[in-house]
Amino acid sequence: MADYRQHMPSYVITGASRGIGLEFVRQLSKDALNQIFALVRNTHTASQLLALSTQHPNIRVLQADIVDHAALKAAAAEVASATGGTLDYLINNAAYMDPERNMLTLDGYPQGQEALLEEDIHKFIQVNVIGVIHTINAFLPLVRAGGTKKVIAISSGVGDLAFTVEAGYVISAPYSISKAALNLAIAKYAAQYKAEGILFASISPGLVDTAQKPPDEQWWTASPEELEAFGQMIERFKNAAPGWDGRPIQPEQSVRMVLAVIDQLTIEDTGAFVSHHGNKVWL
Repeated sequence: MADYRQHMPSYVITGASRGIGLEFVRQLSKDALNQIFALVRNTHTASQLLALSTQHPNIRVLQADIVDHAALKAAAAEVASATGGTLDYLINNAAYMDPERNMLTLDGYPQGQEALLEEDIHKFIQVNVIGVIHTINAFLPLVRAGGTKKVIAISSGVGDLAFTVEAGYVISAPYSISKAALNLAIAKYAAQYKAEGILFASISPGLVDTAQKPPDEQWWTASPEELEAFGQMIERFKNAAPGWDGRPIQPEQSVRMVLAVIDQLTIEDTGAFVSHHGNKVWL
């Protein structure tokens, strides 16, 4: 008798407690045939995800920090136990973003506090690059045994060299650097596993409104300096994307578009770095 699990597409989604990670879980769980494994750093703070999992029995919440090797291996073992040792999709969404020094340039760190620059770059690389690599390595044996064989990294258009220069996007340097490095790591996997039919790709979700507060309230609580810097960033982005309306998109729209791109990608696209539009239009 055929194993029924072979007909149930399986997804591992990291960083699933909020934002687009939670939205991935929400949209994919609507299909009862999908098996969703939602990885979070701390289940105690994942109240929305846990509530969603009570409504959809095809969601299993697992606790695993992507910089914790042992936790990742344990999570992979749980997934393997549930799926018969296979995994169709690995969506690496977990990432680090520190808004405290987000507006600084590489040469804009306070005098006498230059060590903060090194600390920031190390932290962003540790989570956004090394953490994703460890996650891929933990789940790769399951992906190799799966049917669909797709590994996705949620990246960012600010990791694109041409867009950075064209838009004059000089701030958020450690984050941008980490996303550019992530794209190359994905390309390395793509080069190694193309012959096995495993697709690796980096996808930018666009500029997404992931604020936990309503947008209006978020604007009112922002400082004048933050509002000014945000406005300047939007104007720079408009210079690089003249047809853009200047507004972030909602997680629902972003995830819907990203899932469509994932579905369309073939092994011939492996190693690609594309946007939620499926091309190099980042906004």
